[in-house]
Amino acid sequence: MSRVYNFGAGPAAIPLEVLEEAQKYLVDFHGHGLSIMEASHRSKMYDDVHEEALGLIRELYKVPEDYDILFLQGGASTQFAMVPMNLSLGGKVQFCDTGSWSSKAIKEANILGLDVDVVASSKESGYDHIPDVIDFSDDADYAYITSNNTIYGTEYKNYPSTKAPLVVDASSDIFSYPMDWSKVDLLFAGAQKNAGPSGVTIVIIKKELQKRVKDNVPSMFRYTTHAEKNSLYNTPPTFGIYILSLIMKWIKNKGGIEAIQKLNEEKAALLYDAIDNSDGFYVGHAKKDSRSLMNVSFNIKDKDAALEAELVKLATENGMIGLKGHRSIGGLRASIYNAMTKEGVEALVDLMNKFAKENR
Repeated sequence: MSRVYNFGAGPAAIPLEVLEEAQKYLVDFHGHGLSIMEASHRSKMYDDVHEEALGLIRELYKVPEDYDILFLQGGASTQFAMVPMNLSLGGKVQFCDTGSWSSKAIKEANILGLDVDVVASSKESGYDHIPDVIDFSDDADYAYITSNNTIYGTEYKNYPSTKAPLVVDASSDIFSYPMDWSKVDLLFAGAQKNAGPSGVTIVIIKKELQKRVKDNVPSMFRYTTHAEKNSLYNTPPTFGIYILSLIMKWIKNKGGIEAIQKLNEEKAALLYDAIDNSDGFYVGHAKKDSRSLMNVSFNIKDKDAALEAELVKLATENGMIGLKGHRSIGGLRASIYNAMTKEGVEALVDLMNKFAKENR
C-alpha cells in the first residue's frame, strides 16, 4: 500500500490508525454481524458509539456541563443561518470579518434582515491578518468570529473578550488547541478537517443560550430540537460520528489536545522556517503574528504562477497532494491539520528547499 501525504484543505487527512481500525470492523462491527453503517441509529450498538463520541469530546475538550454537544448536518455553512435564527433577539449582531467564511456568515445574517455591524475587518489588506482591535459591544445580541481562515492562513492567537455571547466558527482548527470556554458561548465546526469525514457538524452551545429561539423557527433549525433528543431527532450521520469517535480516541492516545497542540506548533515552525529562510523565494500570505498552525498559504517570488504550478506537479509526483492554493488567491497552500504527520511536513520542506535552490 502506498499512501500520499495529503495537504488538502478539506476533506482532509484522517489518521492512518483510524482508517485501519474502521477497515478492520467495516463488514462485521465487533462481532455484531453487520457494519456500523447498517445499524439502526436507535440500536444499542450505535448508541454506544454515539455516547462514546459525545463523552470523549467533553473529556478532551474540557466542555463544561452547562454546554450541550450536538451532532448536526448541513455542514458548517448551515450554521451561518442557524446561528442568527436561534440567537438573534432583534438587536444588532456583530462580526469580525477575516475572510470568505465570515463574509458568508455576514451575508446570511443580512438575508435574514438582522441589524448587522462589522466591527473590524482585514479585507482591505487581502485578509492577511487578524485585526489588532476588535471592539464588540456589550449589548450586541452576539459577537461572531472565524477562529482560523483556511484560504488566507490566518488564525486568532487569542479570542476577543466580550460580554455579548461569542460565537466561534472553528471549522478548521477545532481540537487543535485547548479551549477557554469562559470566552465562548457557541462553537461550531464541520468535521472534515480535524474531526472526521464530511457530513458531521459539531455544535457546542451553552444551554442557557438555547432559550432565545423564537417560535417561528422550524423544528430542524432549532438547537433545542437536537439538544432535547441528544442529536437523535432524525437519523444522524452515523458512520461519520463513528469515525469522529475513533479520532477522539486517537487524540487521547496521543496525549490529549495539549500534546496535539505541541505537535502542531512544531510542524508549523518547520514550514514557516522554510518560507522565512528562503531568501525571498517563498513569500507567506499572512502576517507573522497572525499565522495559522493549520493552513500555510504562500507564493513563490513575484507570484510566479508557472513556477508554482511546477512545484505542485513535482510534489504530486513525489507523493504530496493538495498544495494548490485556493482559487480566490492562487499561489500555494499546505494544510497541516492534526492528522498530518511531522514526517509529511519534513518531506515537503525538503522538496521546497531543493526546488528553491534549483530555481533561484
